[in-house]
Amino acid sequence: MTVFEVTHTVISDDLDDLLHVNNVRYVQWVQDIAKAHWGAATTPLQQHDNVWVLVSHHIDYMSAAKLNDEIHLKTYVTRSEGVTSTRIVEMYQKGSEKLIVKSETTWCLLDGLRKKPKRITAEIADIFR
Repeated sequence: MTVFEVTHTVISDDLDDLLHVNNVRYVQWVQDIAKAHWGAATTPLQQHDNVWVLVSHHIDYMSAAKLNDEIHLKTYVTRSEGVTSTRIVEMYQKGSEKLIVKSETTWCLLDGLRKKPKRITAEIADIFR
């Protein structure tokens, strides 16, 4: 399984009224890292011919992140079958590596031109193994 990782430093725009990272921001980071992983692992032609859309999203919040915290994000795909793929995103407090957020999302692969569901080929599935 291929793990893709990035680090994000919490800025003031990420915070809610309690001065913790807003839940909506975590969801945005889940989408951002999925997109970055796809972009880093595929060719421009693969990106043109294939589009992923979010079908379902589950997120567990374990701890709050605050201003200037460095968040270590990891993502990997656990399943790719038919037209859907399951992706895990884990967010850790950098330094302590304390898990603060874990997300499981289901994505559907679409044909890039027709925007209709498309079966995940072995070539696409192999990208994330």
